[in-house]
Amino acid sequence: MKIKFLIIGLLGFISATAFAQKGQLSDAQDNYTSYDAVKSQKALDSKAAQSLADAKTAIDKASTNEKTATLPQTYALKGAIYGALAMRDSVPATAEPKITTALDNIKKATAADTKGDYKKLITDANLYVAIYYQGIGVKQYQAKKYEQAYQAFDSWLQAIPTDTTAMYYSSLAATNAGITNPKFNQYAIADYNKLLTTNYSANTKVYGYLATLYMQTKDTTNALKTINAGVAKYPSNASLREMQVRITLQAGKEKELTGTFDAAIANDPKNKNLTYYAALTYSRIADGQEDDAGKAKDDAGKAAAIKAAEDNYAKAADYYKKSLAIDPEYFEGNLNLGYVLMRPAIDIYNQARALPSNATQKQYDDLRLKADAQFDIAYPYLQKAVDLNPKSVDALSNLRNYYRGKYDPAHAADNKAKGDDLKKQIDALSGK
Repeated sequence: MKIKFLIIGLLGFISATAFAQKGQLSDAQDNYTSYDAVKSQKALDSKAAQSLADAKTAIDKASTNEKTATLPQTYALKGAIYGALAMRDSVPATAEPKITTALDNIKKATAADTKGDYKKLITDANLYVAIYYQGIGVKQYQAKKYEQAYQAFDSWLQAIPTDTTAMYYSSLAATNAGITNPKFNQYAIADYNKLLTTNYSANTKVYGYLATLYMQTKDTTNALKTINAGVAKYPSNASLREMQVRITLQAGKEKELTGTFDAAIANDPKNKNLTYYAALTYSRIADGQEDDAGKAKDDAGKAAAIKAAEDNYAKAADYYKKSLAIDPEYFEGNLNLGYVLMRPAIDIYNQARALPSNATQKQYDDLRLKADAQFDIAYPYLQKAVDLNPKSVDALSNLRNYYRGKYDPAHAADNKAKGDDLKKQIDALSGK
């Protein structure tokens, strides 16, 4: 009979021990649930802190007991509790061990919770980790420690891979870090590309940032691909349209642009930069055609190239005039309009100088007077550019070429003096 009572007492002891072991895990869950219920209420912050501290005490015991240590619930709870503790800890030396513990247990919980019973706990844990790293990343970014900021934001992104704000922040940090450490450019490119697969609200900017970054890394192919995709998705966005023109020009693909200007300008008719870039495109095409004329093997080929160049310079002039109609004080518009209007004058001037020795004086005078008329058309814009920026070597050089090219025998001495004065200004600015 004594043996029977002994066995019953032993079984009762085992059951009580098992209950105590399970009780620690239950206490951890209850205290975490209490914390979770009041964590966002500032008035109850002390209660939240106490609940979290009690949850830690209980989960530490549960995680060292062989009966509960490897349960998915234990891992998930410990990840959430330690994640919350790290998030609330403002001292790096004490917060870092907590976040390390949280990450270790999140990893174990994710592997062990095959049925998804503790999905909310794991989600909570990852959220705390994300907030923890977000805070670190913002501080590092504000301190201009961009590499460290990127690492923190990337850890945030690893905690919540679908968080578009994390992608954006990590991209910005990596872009800034890439200025001094080029390896970070690829991290930025990867995160920007991830963003473009989402419905992130600032993706119009992201297309521009990514295209610019590709240009900085000398990947013009992907820069054009990206900016063209951005314009296709947001056809009314003026900034993307303008960037498309600029990048296409930088990539040397001028001829691909000519069909896009009217649509771009129609979407943003007051954008002087769009009309300016349209003009610049036609001007560059014309420059290339003038080069072709110089390389032509026969007179017919040369004449055709010159005619094509003249037509494109005329188109450039029309677009420059549109930009100046929007802003008459636009320096680049005045500078370049003066240049394209003076180009035909220079060509005529060179024709006069290249006349054969048996040419008549009248032939020479006619060409020079024709050149003078074209020089005078360009003059107002050449002078305006100098007025707007008297320290621009380009503007001063263009105006000097006007005075050098003018025939005007009655004012030859005065024009020469003005040209000489401009030469002195150019030499001074150039350090000569």
